[in-house]
Amino acid sequence: MNNPLLDFSGHIPFDRITPADVAPAVDRLLERANAALETVTQPDFPARWDSIARVLDVATEELGRSFGAVSHLSSVADTPELRAAYNAALPRVTEFWTRLGADERLYAKYKAIDPATLNAEQRQALGNAMRNFRLSGAELQGAAKQRFAAIQERQAELQQKFSENVLDATDAFAYYASADELEGVPADVVQAARAAAEGEGKEGYKLTLKMPCYLPVMQFARSSALRETLYHAYVTRASDQAAGDAVRFDNSAVMAEILALRQEEARLLGYDNFGQVSLVPKMAHTPEQVTHFLRDLARRARPFAEKDVADLRAFAAEQLNLPDPQPWDWPYVSEKLKEARYAFSEQEVKQYFPAPKVLAGLFKIVETLFEVAIRPDQAPVWNPAVEFYRIERGGQLVGQFYLDQPARNAKRGGAWMDDARARWLRPDTGQLQTPVAHLVCNFAEGVQGRPPLLTHDDVITLFHEFGHGLHHMLTQVNERDVSGISGVEWDAVELPSQFMENFCWEWEVLRHMTAHVETGEPLPRALYDKMIAAKNFQAGMQTLRQIEFALFDMLLHTGHDPKDDPLPLLESVRDEVAVLRPPAFSRTPHSFSHIFAGGYAAGYYSYKWAEVLSADAYAAFEETAGEDGMPDIGTGRRYRQSILEAGGSRPAMESFKAFRGREPTLDALLRHQGMAS
Repeated sequence: MNNPLLDFSGHIPFDRITPADVAPAVDRLLERANAALETVTQPDFPARWDSIARVLDVATEELGRSFGAVSHLSSVADTPELRAAYNAALPRVTEFWTRLGADERLYAKYKAIDPATLNAEQRQALGNAMRNFRLSGAELQGAAKQRFAAIQERQAELQQKFSENVLDATDAFAYYASADELEGVPADVVQAARAAAEGEGKEGYKLTLKMPCYLPVMQFARSSALRETLYHAYVTRASDQAAGDAVRFDNSAVMAEILALRQEEARLLGYDNFGQVSLVPKMAHTPEQVTHFLRDLARRARPFAEKDVADLRAFAAEQLNLPDPQPWDWPYVSEKLKEARYAFSEQEVKQYFPAPKVLAGLFKIVETLFEVAIRPDQAPVWNPAVEFYRIERGGQLVGQFYLDQPARNAKRGGAWMDDARARWLRPDTGQLQTPVAHLVCNFAEGVQGRPPLLTHDDVITLFHEFGHGLHHMLTQVNERDVSGISGVEWDAVELPSQFMENFCWEWEVLRHMTAHVETGEPLPRALYDKMIAAKNFQAGMQTLRQIEFALFDMLLHTGHDPKDDPLPLLESVRDEVAVLRPPAFSRTPHSFSHIFAGGYAAGYYSYKWAEVLSADAYAAFEETAGEDGMPDIGTGRRYRQSILEAGGSRPAMESFKAFRGREPTLDALLRHQGMAS
């Protein structure tokens, strides 16, 4: 018990974990897991779900939870020592999971389980398990099975390397600007940049590629040269086009090998391409169905996107003296057009969104709608900025979560939810294990004693990740493999997250979660009305941008030869759907972590697919809202019970129909985004 990674008595002791703990913990947990696997695959071991769970699932759950903590730390508190320890352990852990998933003896044992002895949750979990055995190579023999295992191990290494290269390339860049160059940049961003430079004993203002710095510079800096400097560094991260020494983080070879291995994996499993493999456990059935969906949506969005670009070009020429805007000018032009058209700026809005007030507002809507209470709680954390909370209903613990909001060095960019522990009626103790989630964002820190200020996009991000967290934490399913987000089809998993984003546009919600950082006044109704008027600003362009990513992803994993450079494929996708083109030096795929390191391979379309579901689900709340505009509690209860509490215990379409009474349609999404015909 001296090793914190072997302490399962409570919450993971993040404050005590050191890189030196990783290898001995992995040794011990793999030893236990291997022993459990041998036990349950003996001929005389009963082919019963609960018997297998009591031995094997208990051991593998501990391995997953412990190594998951190490993986989490590598994303939020990376150090050279931790990275070395993680990378040394990764192949061994991957080898175990691969071998487990392909074990013929275990596959046979599951096949022998009598479904009549199982409850509905267990039957769903068993069906998933049988499918996963086939996808994990359990039906392969001899050399094919060995090769499949080698592919899994190498893919895990390469995906980790891809992620490390993006993180290192992002952290490696710094530009020390002068005060003159920062004209137009928001004061809090300038103060943070000055503090960062001072912290290094340097003159000027330190600019980085972290979003809280990069985005406002691109939107507000009047210096086109400064915008070009940051843009060039950002779009060439982890590529052959990176400047100077940063080229050592080039992901080109990593991407090519990942794609080749995925193609080989698909062929071993009897599929034509990896796109087909990816869709086996999803709602969509074939790559053709996905590409048809994306192209249909692109066709509907294109007229709106073309008008967006025409408006930008005209405004740039007439008002900004930019007759030929360059790619690094578009965010600036967009922000200026938005200010001119709607008479407000993102910077003005931001003053009304101090992070603590936003969080309190988020908690209030969740507590009201889903009939829970959210309270501060205690647990060891990996950084002093991390907060910990509990969710209760009727005084009973439902779930807990860590919240890590600020951007910092050694922390991966973006925002995500991850499960630290799943809800499970434990077969070894008979006790109910409640779920725990990690909610991670990358927001700006507060400056000069003020609370951090969030942009409205940050607010949407926070609600989005909390939606994922609710899916994980509010589940009432007791079978670990299908509780919360486990077992939910990947193209439906974004439904609860995107659903929550809608509340960021409701007056009755916003007025309770805003307070001007200086006056404490809530968001004025007039400013809110301008935000609503601007809500679908460039919705056409943004839709086509997401479709560009999604179509590229699916085509990359279906018709593309991994030996070929992926950039011509991306250009052909842009020929088809894009209305704005990046320059030739841009290397979007090289930092496309979602598909190369984040589980979205041949699945990036899921965001758009799930948007259809989430918009239609939210329409139920619009239809039942009270005269005061507040959401109906009864509708919230039905949504919670039909979708959140059901988790992965049944197909997502069944859960959707249980809530909506019918299958989803595109209508609500197009209406919400101002693109209804």
